[in-house]
Order: sequence, then C-alpha cells, then structure tokens
Amino acid sequence: MTSAAGNAGALNFISLLTFGLMVIEWLYVRLALHDRDSHDLKETTTSILTALGNQFIRPATSFLVAFPLYLAYQYRLFEIPTTSLLALVILFVLVDLAEYWFHRAAHRVRFMWASHSVHHSTTRFNLTAAVRLPWTGALSGAVFFFLPLTLIGFHPLAMIGVLFLNLLYQFFLHTEHAPRLGPLEWVLNTPTHHRVHHAANASCLDKNFGGVFIIWDRLFGTFAEAPKDEKLRFGLVSPLPSQNPLTVNFHEWRKLMRDTWRARGLKARLQVLVGAP
Repeated sequence: MTSAAGNAGALNFISLLTFGLMVIEWLYVRLALHDRDSHDLKETTTSILTALGNQFIRPATSFLVAFPLYLAYQYRLFEIPTTSLLALVILFVLVDLAEYWFHRAAHRVRFMWASHSVHHSTTRFNLTAAVRLPWTGALSGAVFFFLPLTLIGFHPLAMIGVLFLNLLYQFFLHTEHAPRLGPLEWVLNTPTHHRVHHAANASCLDKNFGGVFIIWDRLFGTFAEAPKDEKLRFGLVSPLPSQNPLTVNFHEWRKLMRDTWRARGLKARLQVLVGAP
C-alpha cells in the first residue's frame, strides 16, 4: 500500500510539473517573445483533454502491456540483477534502441499509425503536443518491441521504469524555443532534431525517430536536418477535419476499418492493416 501510494504520489507530482512547464512556456512565448501563434486554443484544449482521458484509460488497459512482459519474463535466458548500475545503463540504451524501432514501425505500419498519428496531429509545436498521446496506445503493438528485453532477463518493472524516464526526457523535446546544444546534437535527440520529426515538409517525413539518442537515426539512415530554404510546417500531411478529441483519437481508426472492410480477401485486408499509411 505504501509503495503504491508513493508511486501514485510521484506520478501526480510529475503531472503537475509537466502542466506547470506547459503554462510557463505559454507565458514565456506570449509575454517575452510576443508570439501569439505558437499556441492554438482548440489544439491545446484537445491535447489536455486527451492527456486527461489517458489517466482513466491506461490503468484499464495496462494488463495488455503487463501480461505479455511478465509472461516472457518467466522464460528469461539470464538473471540480470536490477541493482547493477552497469546493467541499468545497458538497459537504458537497449530500451532506447527498442523505442527507435517501435517509433519507426509506427510510421510505416498502418494499424500502428492509427494510434501514433494522434501525437502528430497538432499544427503547433509546443509542450502541449507532448501530452497528446493516443487513447488506443495499448493496441499499437509497442509491447512486442520490448519483449526481447524481458526474455534476455531484464525485469519488466525495471524496463518500464527506464521507459518512463525515456518518455519523460522526450517531453522536453516538444518546443520551438530551445537553443541548439552544440556537440550534444551529434549524440542526443534534441528539440532541434525533434522539430524535424514533427514537421510535415516532404524532406522531414519519417525522419529522426530517436527517443533519447539520435545516434540510431544516424546509424540506420533516418536522420535529417531541418531544411534551410523553407519554414517547418507541423501536423499531419492530411489535416484532421476537427479538433474534437474523439475525432483526433479515432479518425485514423475509422479510415482503417473502412478500408479493411472494403478490401477483398484476407490477403488484401492484411495488406491494408500492415501496409504503409
């Protein structure tokens, strides 16, 4: 009970912290930079409502993630101690590598994109975009990219804790008002790189998938710098018809189910589900 209460308290603190940072960013760009276009009221409201919806949905769907991880852990190859600093550092790097491949697949596999597109649906790039995460995230198949780590012998709780830190780092990437970080730009994912990832410009599509590290993109050929001759445009290539939270979270799913239903034969339907968006 004490542990559960402590975890809940920590999550509440982080939620308040992220909300406070979103407010600070808005005040800074509004009052100090006199930028009235960096935030859109409807988009911001939808992002916050989506984040609030996740507070209710994720606990109800957490078993879809937890069960496969714990089942895989029963067949682990090694006993890797969670008290080892070296093991945790290795886990941190491997989680980021798994996150890279999941993120890359989420842009290339349509049933995964149906969830992930929610995160890309904002036309303003600010910290509120970071909390616009899909209600259907448990259906995206992300867990299967992390199963190998539990099969190796990393405890699921340790892996989930490290993944939480990974995602917390990514929160700070969602801003247009951060300077370049010098030599760190070669190794770390930064707001400079993540702005490119969220841009809808042709040269930016399906680039910079890294979570904490940008080295994976450099190694696997998905890295891109921002175009020098055009302004970055954010949002989906085909904009959503509205910012209604239900539309934002289910628009791509509705299109996916429609196209799957219209396809003729099992092979054609599978091609719709796993083909490119």
